Amino acid sequence: MANDRIPFPASNLSWRILNHANENDYAVGAYNCYNNDGVMAVIRGAERKRSAAIIQLFPWTLHFQGPEFVRYVVAAAHRASVPVAVHLDHCIKPEDINLALTLPFDSIMVDASTLDEEANICHCKNVVDRARALNITIEAEMGRIEGGEDGLPTVDMEAIMTQPEKAEQFVRRTGVHFLAPSFGNIHGGYPAGGAEECWDLERLAAIGKLVSGTTPLALHGTHPVSAELFRKAIACGVRKINLNRTVRDAYTSFVAENAGALELTVLMVRAVEVYARSIERMMDVLGSAGRY
Repeated sequence: MANDRIPFPASNLSWRILNHANENDYAVGAYNCYNNDGVMAVIRGAERKRSAAIIQLFPWTLHFQGPEFVRYVVAAAHRASVPVAVHLDHCIKPEDINLALTLPFDSIMVDASTLDEEANICHCKNVVDRARALNITIEAEMGRIEGGEDGLPTVDMEAIMTQPEKAEQFVRRTGVHFLAPSFGNIHGGYPAGGAEECWDLERLAAIGKLVSGTTPLALHGTHPVSAELFRKAIACGVRKINLNRTVRDAYTSFVAENAGALELTVLMVRAVEVYARSIERMMDVLGSAGRY
């Protein structure tokens, strides 16, 4: 939780988690959660692996489960025996940003990637300035990452790659704390050839060299991605890795195969354990296990 004696952003939990990863050259999973099963799985996995974690919610949650669910998630995360932050991913609509800033999120991703470059900068800076007084850190997307994912609209616009030489200027002008670059990564699944053929790792490395010392990079578009490719991204300065279906598919398959065959209480207990094991495997891959 916030400590008034520690200056911002060092008093912010998301910042502390990702800054520790930055100083020790590993990454932390940011796990998209849609229900209480996901929240429990992240916390249990993190505690068992002695790993930091970030629980990510979509704006969909603000409307479907409501603000009280967000408050519950934050309270549960902050009671964990290891650092677990709560992040709002891809907050696009101004009214959702306004609502999010009234809730106890540790960090918010402001997605203004469909705006032109100057408008994106102005919008992000405005939110950063408002969030500072609330001890909330801000992630932003520079360029535009192609595709869509659950809980988000699919924007029919081509990807625009982040220009390394402009990344430092974007961070400096906006004051954002975490940067999500576009370097060929795609939301919602990769075409033939996979991420290996789509990613421009030289571009990612150049961005990381310019900004990752002070501004940890966030990786979007991670399904499917090999363990080896994740490690290459970490070597380029990526410290926050968004994970959705990579850790969720085994859980949803288990529920689909066993719903109706098991008592609901048994189904829930076993499903959360399947989910947690998937998360724990990724904590080993990202190097976050055993850090706390």
